[in-house]
Amino acid sequence: MANITKKVSWSSRDDDLAQGEGTALLNGATGAARYTRQFSGGSIFRIGRLSTVDLEEEITAEEEAILSRPKEIPHNEKLLSLKYESLDYDNSENQLFLEEEKRMSYMGFRCLEINRWVVCGLIGFLTGLIACFIDIVVENLAGVKYQLVKQNIEKFTEVGGLSISLILWALLNSVFVMVGSVIVAFFEPIAAGSGIPQIKCYLNGVKIPRVVRLKTLVVKVCGVICSVVGGLAVGKEGPMIHSGAVVAAGVSQGRSTSLKRDFKIFEYFRRDTEKRDFVSAGAAAGVSAAFGAPVGGVLFSLEEGASFWNQMLTWRIFFASMISTFTLNFFLSIYHKKPGDLSNPGLINFGRFESDSVAYNLYEIPIFIGMGALGGVLGALFNVLNYWLTIFRIRYIHRPCLQVMEAMLVAAVTATVSFAMIYFSNDCQPLVEDQAEEYPLQLFCADGEYNSMASAFFNTPERSVRSLFHNTPGSYNPLTLGMFTLSYFFLACWTYGLTVSAGVFIPSLLIGAAWGRLFGILLATITSSGSIWADPGKYALIGAAAQLGGIVRMTLSLTVIMVEATGNVTYGLPIMLVLMTAKIVGDYFVEGLYDIHIKLQSVPFLHWEAPATSHSLTAREVMSSPVTSFNRIEKVGTIVDVLSNTSTNHNGFPVVNEYIDNTEPGKLCGLILRSQLIVLLKHKVFVERARSCLNQRKLQLKDFRDAYPRFPPIQSIHVSQDERECMMDLTEFMNPTPYTVPQETSLPRVFKLFRALGLRHLVVVDNENRVVGLVTRKDLARYHLGKHGLEELQLAQT
Repeated sequence: MANITKKVSWSSRDDDLAQGEGTALLNGATGAARYTRQFSGGSIFRIGRLSTVDLEEEITAEEEAILSRPKEIPHNEKLLSLKYESLDYDNSENQLFLEEEKRMSYMGFRCLEINRWVVCGLIGFLTGLIACFIDIVVENLAGVKYQLVKQNIEKFTEVGGLSISLILWALLNSVFVMVGSVIVAFFEPIAAGSGIPQIKCYLNGVKIPRVVRLKTLVVKVCGVICSVVGGLAVGKEGPMIHSGAVVAAGVSQGRSTSLKRDFKIFEYFRRDTEKRDFVSAGAAAGVSAAFGAPVGGVLFSLEEGASFWNQMLTWRIFFASMISTFTLNFFLSIYHKKPGDLSNPGLINFGRFESDSVAYNLYEIPIFIGMGALGGVLGALFNVLNYWLTIFRIRYIHRPCLQVMEAMLVAAVTATVSFAMIYFSNDCQPLVEDQAEEYPLQLFCADGEYNSMASAFFNTPERSVRSLFHNTPGSYNPLTLGMFTLSYFFLACWTYGLTVSAGVFIPSLLIGAAWGRLFGILLATITSSGSIWADPGKYALIGAAAQLGGIVRMTLSLTVIMVEATGNVTYGLPIMLVLMTAKIVGDYFVEGLYDIHIKLQSVPFLHWEAPATSHSLTAREVMSSPVTSFNRIEKVGTIVDVLSNTSTNHNGFPVVNEYIDNTEPGKLCGLILRSQLIVLLKHKVFVERARSCLNQRKLQLKDFRDAYPRFPPIQSIHVSQDERECMMDLTEFMNPTPYTVPQETSLPRVFKLFRALGLRHLVVVDNENRVVGLVTRKDLARYHLGKHGLEELQLAQT
């Protein structure tokens, strides 16, 4: 262990805050960072003291003074939270499972397969409908708002008093954003942000509390409408991925635990294995609806959760994505009074790039790669600024009322900056017939002209991106684009992480499209033959890809999404090169935005590979021990006591052959989960009751599925004193063949086995098959490669 750099974290938190006040950690998600933990002795163990700390030590007057400052919550990302559990991707092959499998006929298995396709179709259909609803509502509300402000500006331009127009614009923005922020901050904080970091964690196998609830979906949809209409520098595409995932989690279970309704369908799918597959289909359907990119959706799910992939799953996910984009297309065509004209494949429509206008030469490729590098640098700057801003928010803006006030402030500032930019800009362009300007503002321009800055600011971000891609050369003044890029960059950076539902995709594309177009215009001016560089639209596209790649660092899926969204495969190679360059350059400075927010939430996220220098570590060094084990036939009182022990809170227990000497570990014969034990206690499956004449119904897997996913807490199950003396036979319910590793196995081998199979518990045994330890997700996620070699994170009850 000599090559491990131990990090000592110093963190404390005020006592009253530790008792349950929600803190925004990940884009405003709750989960108060409780860095203090009460022990039975009444003293406080503060993480950050050296591990040899005396738990009974008195708190000094100095420490008392530090603890009594509630205004700031110290945060340390070198901690790993213990509050997150893993999903059970491994099937428990116990006797109940085998009996059910024997009872099922060939037709039964065929029906299950058909049901999976039906569920995927439903996921695609509902996700498409939600996207359609968001799009129509945003379009109408934004239309009313911009029309109102436009009439007001035109009225006061002639008579003076434009400050009234500014107040109106800022007020409208603040009201919409306030509504969106209030429902997120007070009703469902997990709905804040784009939701992509949370879905990445879910696909990685981490159970994030409340992330796929119906309430989360309702708040997400209403929140994203309010934040986009409120004029924030946000997009509605990111939250579609989260919405699709929630739809998938709900539909696949055939019931709603929030509404307390059970439709008695799809009961077989009520387990983590099936649910996680469907959530990956929902995320793909969300991408597909957002960008009109079904293949990009499949690749997004593949990139984020590929540890559990198979061919049939790929095909079903592609089906869900196709249904999603078709549904959106079909209903939007009816809405636009062109039924059957399927030309709106996604929420963001970049418009068609005609082949002749986007032709590129071989000597332009180095220029594109240079733009990719610039995108990587700007993306890294964006991520660093947002990281420090998020740390500030965690420390000081943790109360819901403060979060709402900050969101309203950002909305008002965004309106003020936009108004000031338009007001002081003298970039006037002639209004042409085929110009795609939705709300052209004349302001101080001559008749028949419009303010060019207004076409970027006075619009929804999607339309602004499209105008930067497709407006004719000369539509924008270089100064206009430069000022717009600079101001929008900082506005978008400030906005991401607010307590509103909002995505970062479209702002990133908009920033990149603006500086990309500026780059194209400057190239045309410095070269003598201007005709070669005639179309700045193609540089806007490359700049947009570079900026987005520099911020989020997705490669494979993003390339395909961009190609599908532009409807032209000609740009496949340049976009791929740009995204690769942006990722390589950006990773040199800092991680991607989503990874930063996952780390700030202290989630035990498992990356693709174990740290490079970890081969010298063995399972014995990383495992948790000693292990709480049960005998095959165990006393009910013992089981209840172990499950009620709040200081351990284990979720998996090895089952061993009976051992007499407590110092000697027992030989492994199975593994049983906390959730299974709770169901057994609830149904009072005791040996004595089985032997007596009580005609007790035999427990089936259906009973375990009906209790999923919200298993009752142990405190809600009443066990009498007589029942505590009964015995429970675990043989029938335990998994008799859990995955095990010898204690000398190297960390990378343990890591590979754990991640590839999606395990929750991995039992470590000695030469004689005796249980010596247990490896869980936290034991593996603790180790990462830092600047000083292999580092170990501290575990915290956050």
